[in-house]
Amino acid sequence: MLIKNKTIVVTGGGSGIGRELVLALLRKGAIVAAVDLNEISLLETQQLAGEKSENLSLHILNITDKAAVEALPEQIIDKHGQVDGLINNAGIIQPFVKVNDLDYKDIERVMNVNFYGLLYMTKSFLPKLLDRPEAHIVNISSMGGFLPVPGQTVYGASKAAVKLLTEGLNSEMRGTNVRVTVVFPGAIATNISINSGLKNIAPQEPDSGKNSMQALPAPKAAEIILNAMEKNKYRVCVGKDSQFLDFLYRMFPEYAAGFIAKKMASLLK
Repeated sequence: MLIKNKTIVVTGGGSGIGRELVLALLRKGAIVAAVDLNEISLLETQQLAGEKSENLSLHILNITDKAAVEALPEQIIDKHGQVDGLINNAGIIQPFVKVNDLDYKDIERVMNVNFYGLLYMTKSFLPKLLDRPEAHIVNISSMGGFLPVPGQTVYGASKAAVKLLTEGLNSEMRGTNVRVTVVFPGAIATNISINSGLKNIAPQEPDSGKNSMQALPAPKAAEIILNAMEKNKYRVCVGKDSQFLDFLYRMFPEYAAGFIAKKMASLLK
């Protein structure tokens, strides 16, 4: 689906990849509804958009609030007249500890934001998208959604749920006007730890120990994601680390899991 002149909703639009998605969409000629819990961050995104902000609306919303999410599609349609795309980007990580040491409140928070919030958004917007001549849903999973990362096991489980939900939705949307893409970012240079309410925590994703697989800048990640959206790709791995480990895990799953476990060992002591 070509982005120009389309109205696209982006969750987590106040920072990180979400902010870069909003700005890139505006540059490509889209109308954007940016959703985030943090009003200050959303206003910063609006300021960065400059003159393009005339095509941007801000929506302060907790995506885990089902009733609020269910009311959002009509609010956006009232503002922009239509909605053609949804990018479910919002997500948080867990404290960097093993499952045995992870509090239930942290488990529930991660699952509520990463899975249920995404599901509420998808369920609420899908009927509207099915009414459009063409539409697209992009769900951001994670490299941790196909590869086990010790210390982020529940986060990974939430992103694995996103992976299968998206793939299943893709199959269900065959024969309709709605395309669906699942995205697996590797290490991306964002402030996700701070936005997750965590301090002094290890990076979101492990690297391979090679300089060529350092964290990808968020604007580049946004560019790759939007390119996949416009080309109606089934799945896309964002970053060399995600691409490499996707291949390694497919070929040698136990070896790949052990490889990452060794990389994470020092961080879990």
